[in-house]
Amino acid sequence: MQVIGSQRYMKDEFPFWITRMTHGSVDEHGHEFVELVFVVRGKGFHIFQGAEFAIRAGDVFIINPGETHAYTVEGDGSLEIINCLFMPSFIPDALLSDLEITGSMDYYYVHPFLGQEARFNHHLNLHGQDAASVLSLLERMIGEISARGIGYAPLIRLQLVELLLLLSRCYAMTRHARSQDASRQLDRVLTARRIYGYLERNYDKKITLQSLSALFNVSTRHLNRLVGEEYGKSVFDLLHVIRIEHAKRLLLESDEKVIAVATMVGYDDPSFFSRLFARHAGCSPREYRAGS
Repeated sequence: MQVIGSQRYMKDEFPFWITRMTHGSVDEHGHEFVELVFVVRGKGFHIFQGAEFAIRAGDVFIINPGETHAYTVEGDGSLEIINCLFMPSFIPDALLSDLEITGSMDYYYVHPFLGQEARFNHHLNLHGQDAASVLSLLERMIGEISARGIGYAPLIRLQLVELLLLLSRCYAMTRHARSQDASRQLDRVLTARRIYGYLERNYDKKITLQSLSALFNVSTRHLNRLVGEEYGKSVFDLLHVIRIEHAKRLLLESDEKVIAVATMVGYDDPSFFSRLFARHAGCSPREYRAGS
């Protein structure tokens, strides 16, 4: 299976790419970046982690780094799609904090981390003005990255945030239509899941309770309570689990040395990383690579 690296489409200083294409069936592949897909025209099947889901015009879905997917179409059919590719670092914490939008990005922080049945049986299908607005925004981003005029980089970054906010609004409306339960408990669960999604997107960064508290506008004590109620772990225990799972994938899919893998998942101390890995995986990083 092909794993597509970020260098194929983007540079470190501008970790973003967007393209519009028409194609038939596409073989299974994975990639190192976030992929947001909008189906412009056609219908077919999206194969995600071995399961098959029908797709059609207006569908929107997000594929996370490390996940595998493929497309199939029947006969001479084709799919016209827009692929928006970016690294999570493209959306800096300072922007999230200044705009106070961590509670308004659930299609980016919550939906992509649900079970695959919930993700793809309840993905967005846009029509009417919502579809037109999303398509227009995507086309403007394509125009900006093609022309590369003055200020194109910050403009695309802002357009991506606008896109994620718009999709999250549509997602919230469909979710509300399925369930009228707007209880306080649901709000607590959503906040915990937003924190989890943020950790998944930013596991390689230096993360503190204070920075999370500022981003999600809750006290540090309340952070651990919310995460503990939903996941049975403290914030940092949950972060360690997420980092170790990403480390496992890197050990299997790359030839990076253990010390490099430690840095890539957010640990400056390789000895601490190795001890932590052994505690979670039952063996050292080298043994895990050799035995898999």
